Amino acid sequence: MKICFLMYQGNMYSGGQGVYLHYLTRELARMGHEIHVIAGPPYPRLDERVTTHNIIDYSYWTYHHYKKDFIFGRPPLAHFHPVNFYDFLSTRVALSSLLANFSVRAYFKLRELSKEHRFDIVHDNQTLSYGVWAAHASGFPLVATIHHPLSYDLRNQLRQARTTYEKARRILWSPWIMQQVVARRVDRVVVVSETSRVDVEAAFRLPPEKLRTVYNGIDTETFRPRPGIERRPDTLLYVGNSEDRNKGARYFLEALNLLKDEIDFRVTFVDNAKHNLKLAPRLVDEFGLNSRVQFTGRIPTEELVRHYNEAKLLVSSSVHEGFGLPLAEAMACGTPTVATDIGAYREIVRHGESGWLVPPGDAGALAAAIRMMWNDASLRQRLADGGRRRVVEAFNWRTAAEQTLAVYEELRPPRRATTTGTT
Repeated sequence: MKICFLMYQGNMYSGGQGVYLHYLTRELARMGHEIHVIAGPPYPRLDERVTTHNIIDYSYWTYHHYKKDFIFGRPPLAHFHPVNFYDFLSTRVALSSLLANFSVRAYFKLRELSKEHRFDIVHDNQTLSYGVWAAHASGFPLVATIHHPLSYDLRNQLRQARTTYEKARRILWSPWIMQQVVARRVDRVVVVSETSRVDVEAAFRLPPEKLRTVYNGIDTETFRPRPGIERRPDTLLYVGNSEDRNKGARYFLEALNLLKDEIDFRVTFVDNAKHNLKLAPRLVDEFGLNSRVQFTGRIPTEELVRHYNEAKLLVSSSVHEGFGLPLAEAMACGTPTVATDIGAYREIVRHGESGWLVPPGDAGALAAAIRMMWNDASLRQRLADGGRRRVVEAFNWRTAAEQTLAVYEELRPPRRATTTGTT
């Protein structure tokens, strides 16, 4: 098959959607399919068998990621073209603008490519914007992966917002209305867990027959226990975007505040660079944890695997997830885990066998679980062994690719039967 993916921020460092793009396209290409990706900045680094078409835009976030090239690598007057100038200004205040502007540029690129390539499927990775709708209206069979509904993000952001200004800013930023409109107009929706299926169906009011569940995979050859790397006896690990209120970084840091006089711990935040963060550094300072917390910034995969292998314990304190890649990656590395008892995590972790689950949004319960795990080496080893076994058995990218192909096949027109005459 010839498949074209749409991804507005394609780099793996942009989050789970970038990881999903990287591994799914790699597996599909390994299976012999021709894969193209139309991607926005920060641009992905994909398998050499995948053809990437990078979209050039003028958004604020492109400037944020590529300042020097953005300023000096383009014709000066291009920045003041009305469309490009609007792109820069609007994307500073609204995610809906970033998604919509990318999707329109991607639509025109798709039309250009279609003169040479006849794509069997267009696969949108949660852009769900008006250009995607236009692609479907133009006759392209369209599958969209929805990792989780952004309306749930908005709900959790409002719940944790402290001021009216912050609440207003979050409402303006969210694209949930546009995504709801477009989600109803795609041919099939792929979700990454049964929990996500329930959430997406309810949030977007989609007919159940349109949704298909395909679990994410984990590259268990990369994410595995590494001989020669020893566990650090004092290290807690947090992996994720702490600015995303779904990730519950506030509750993790509140739990550490409760434990700081009992346990001699050090915390590694695999997150954005500290100077680009607001919530976590502010709470670290407020709780007097500066000497105990390290922010790594963006790191390559091999370094991430090393952090998983060095950590005594990984903590995932999310209040909502579509799947939970860092949790599953840590389990694949044989790292004992404490996570919140939310739907998607319950599908990954078997409580007491492959990880430990606590109520979400409860810093006290999280602190109690960390304290228990910290002092029980045999429990940590049992959960570490069970976690690795669970991921290897249940989550791999080849299975995800095969199941995604089955969704594509539902949209391919039936092949005409051929008859051969006899003489």
